[in-house]
Amino acid sequence: MSRRAGAQGRRARAVLLVAVAIAAALPALAADDSHGGGHASELLWQALNLAILAVVLVYFARKPLQHFFADRRKQIVGDLEQAATLLDQAEARFTQWQRKLIELERETDRIRSDGRRHAVEEAEAILAEAQAAAERIHRDAEAAVEQELRRAQAVLRAEAAALATEMAERILRERLGRDDRERLLDEFITGVEAQSNG
Repeated sequence: MSRRAGAQGRRARAVLLVAVAIAAALPALAADDSHGGGHASELLWQALNLAILAVVLVYFARKPLQHFFADRRKQIVGDLEQAATLLDQAEARFTQWQRKLIELERETDRIRSDGRRHAVEEAEAILAEAQAAAERIHRDAEAAVEQELRRAQAVLRAEAAALATEMAERILRERLGRDDRERLLDEFITGVEAQSNG
């Protein structure tokens, strides 16, 4: 602050010296003016007015200008600091969003991988289930065919037995007499009774 006050004091002294020099030169110019040089006198008065105006402006406007420029400097520094803070915040947000984007890409890749794995597992499960169903159907078909074959064999045997009995009966009727039939019937009844008692 002392440097600034010293510089201002030197400036004020310089302006004051210029004003004093002009004031000292006025009588000489006025004498010169009496010899017919009115133009130089007018120029001198204008210069004096300008010097006085400069001294007044420097004296009265110096502090308000200093305050204005100091306030303006503070505002600019504050704006720069605020801009730096905003830039830091924006960079932090940008870094955070980049991190989130990377995490989102990883999550998307994981979901895709899980989806593919689940699809493969589901396809394998469906295929295994279809194979098991095909084997069940095949076994059921074989069992049904075997059962149908047994039933058909049983029917054929029954029919063959009935036909054999019928043929045997016919042959017996033709070849055996009444006495033979009664004897065979008695033997059959005796055999059946023996089996039931045994």
